[in-house]
Amino acid sequence: MIDRTLTHTIRKALLQFPAVALIGSRQTGKTTLARIIADAWPTPAIYLDLELPSDLAKLGEPELYLGAHENTLVILDEIQRRPDLFPVLRGMIDRNRRPGRFLLLGSAAPELLRQSSETLAGRLIYLELTPFLLPEIAASEAEPDTASQRLWLRGGYPESFLARSDADSMVWRYAFLATFLERDVPQMGFRTSSTRIRRFWEMLAHSHAQLWNASGFARNFDVTAPMVRHYLDLLTDALLVRQLQPLHANLKKRLVKSHKVYIRDIGLLHALLRIPDRESLHGHPILGASFEGFAIEQIIQQAPKNADFAFYRTHTGEEIDLVVSLSSRQRVAIEVKYTASPQVSRGMRTAMSDLGITRGHVVTAGTGTFPLSPEIQAIPLLRLLNDGFETLL
Repeated sequence: MIDRTLTHTIRKALLQFPAVALIGSRQTGKTTLARIIADAWPTPAIYLDLELPSDLAKLGEPELYLGAHENTLVILDEIQRRPDLFPVLRGMIDRNRRPGRFLLLGSAAPELLRQSSETLAGRLIYLELTPFLLPEIAASEAEPDTASQRLWLRGGYPESFLARSDADSMVWRYAFLATFLERDVPQMGFRTSSTRIRRFWEMLAHSHAQLWNASGFARNFDVTAPMVRHYLDLLTDALLVRQLQPLHANLKKRLVKSHKVYIRDIGLLHALLRIPDRESLHGHPILGASFEGFAIEQIIQQAPKNADFAFYRTHTGEEIDLVVSLSSRQRVAIEVKYTASPQVSRGMRTAMSDLGITRGHVVTAGTGTFPLSPEIQAIPLLRLLNDGFETLL
């Protein structure tokens, strides 16, 4: 059993807010985690799966049913299927603002977020459950280094990571991709063929960790640039793609204005590129970009909630993979290199000087932490995540 670090955060939120919304892409373990929380909750708890006709029938008269469970933690799974419940929940919360009344589980469909944020503003808090994180599996496995390599190859979706073999893991990921394309995309109100979205997603995988080029994608698909942007936003809203924005700074240098795109779960990236095992990954041109995306997603997910993230790149080549800003005066520069013997590039030094950043870290695939210069150190990814961001500034 792999303990999720979000468990304590959810419990704390339920003691403070009347409603907590736990969102995430499919199959991240939201239902399992909700049941664990319910089993240990001090008051009775009930669970309703809104994909089951029997549970949906109980909510034929939602005010009557939910009113009969006034002192119960009510867990509503797949809440995006019943957006009409949000006004009902608002009314019930306004009559009794007791913390811990509702735990809502759902995908990150844009309509769900819009309706719930408008209707339940000030009454709920959003929390995102991601696939497994590196410190979670390192703390739970007998051989953390081996588990870390497996996480990088298979990604963090529980059934993919815990599969008996790499082949079984790949079968699960192919099924995940098919289900999302054939079932979830139409449910999100997107009117286009699953084949077209699949092809776009695969092209995006080949552009992983690169600058977004809307016109190039539009030419390949023979559609307009706004349409391919719509495709990209669909995958972003579903928490499957990350758009990392460029840093805006008042400098005299010309800065890149396009964002970079990453497939958020690294296992899905490898499935889209048909990379079945570690041997194939190490022989693939995506190797460095794969490790970069894996590291950046792990860092973003475990950084303080008040942190902002961007990359920095000038037209003359100075670059920082990730700039983490805790305030206008607290910034740290992070470069990601798949090597055990990194060196500091002149571009990184210049970029740090331009931005007034005094602390930098080169995240490596090695095992040792050592200085590369008075301001920059090499550090393994797991060490960086375990040390905490306060020690990095």
